Amino acid sequence: MGRTAFEKIAAIAHEEAGLSIAPGKAAMVRTRLARRLRALRLSSFDDYCALVSGNDGGEERREMISALTTNVTHFFREDHHFERLKAEVLPTLFKKLSTGGRVRIWSAGCSTGQEPYSIAMTILDSAAYSSSMDIRILATDIDPKVISQGRAGCYNENTLSGLPDNLRGKYFDHTKGDRGSTWTASSEVRNLVSFRELNLLHNWPMQGKFNVIFCRNVVIYFDAATQSRLWKRFSTALDPAGWLFLGHSERVSDDCGALFTNQGLTAYRSSSTRASA
Repeated sequence: MGRTAFEKIAAIAHEEAGLSIAPGKAAMVRTRLARRLRALRLSSFDDYCALVSGNDGGEERREMISALTTNVTHFFREDHHFERLKAEVLPTLFKKLSTGGRVRIWSAGCSTGQEPYSIAMTILDSAAYSSSMDIRILATDIDPKVISQGRAGCYNENTLSGLPDNLRGKYFDHTKGDRGSTWTASSEVRNLVSFRELNLLHNWPMQGKFNVIFCRNVVIYFDAATQSRLWKRFSTALDPAGWLFLGHSERVSDDCGALFTNQGLTAYRSSSTRASA
């Protein structure tokens, strides 16, 4: 892959999904996209660039972004966020729910579903939870393949990392087959979560505000300008005093600091103190 092809691919990835790919990542790009060239029976990266930059290249641009992004996740990843959700966030939200209110939580960049299902299990395992409560989790990702996997809720032993044994037995159905064991999230868990394909750089069709947004280990792929735009959009999407949880190496940029109040390690709240409706 020559320099011109790399720069073209990097530019498309930035325009399409906000990805910031440094020149030092050229070897990674070559390795990951070589599979796409083989699948498409293309002989060169120049041919590939012609395809993804053309009017008929929309579907392959999605495949390219999928290949270039890393879907590393596991259940209860960065578990201090779930401890905080359980101990501090949910009690307040359950009070709202008990009086007929609604609660909406967004897992942005949900990958194969371990994060939103971890949120769901935290809710279901709370003594105050009732099935009559109006509480929903929206799980979105740019990659339609991981959305499909998440919606199915099926995991093998290798993808169950972080899931405590008691929750595995309580909220997953176990089956054995020729290819090993499969653990499928119960309908009780899956019914709390709706999976949707969504590019964070494009329009957000959701109506209403979110009480909690998890967007962890996603914005590290974006440049500073793109991150700044997202902080502002997240602030607008949050309910007053709503919570925003980020990944371990992510921070709200200083230029957007007035929009949020830092609540400790990678946890923020909307700076608005207006009572929510």
